[in-house]
Amino acid sequence: MERAESARDLVLGYVRALKAIDEAMKVALPSLERLVDIVGLARTRRICRSDHIGTYFCKVHGAGCRFVSGNGTAVDVDFAADGRAIFDLWRLRWYGLSLPEPLDLTDQDVRSAVQSLQPLLTEVRPGWFSVSD
Repeated sequence: MERAESARDLVLGYVRALKAIDEAMKVALPSLERLVDIVGLARTRRICRSDHIGTYFCKVHGAGCRFVSGNGTAVDVDFAADGRAIFDLWRLRWYGLSLPEPLDLTDQDVRSAVQSLQPLLTEVRPGWFSVSD
């Protein structure tokens, strides 16, 4: 598979994984309205900052959370002031390295893939992206 296609598949895989996490967290925590709410729950100590929630190990950090599935795949996401899930090239590359068959791509490969996926993805600030509504 050529690098551009691999990078595009990596970004799409991250987006799918993020959607699956959102759905799984809403099942595991019925009071959760948006994924960003997990940060508030940890800050108010209604959940632990590091714990298993549903089928994921979750670690709340700063403005976001890292979710690790049973097979070790890691999705790290931050949240914008409006609650949108946002991510950068580093988080996308880290996701690729955590896959069962790791994929190590350059920032340029991943940036090109992200740009090719507009308007699915929106650059919300330089180097940070979100999934469009």
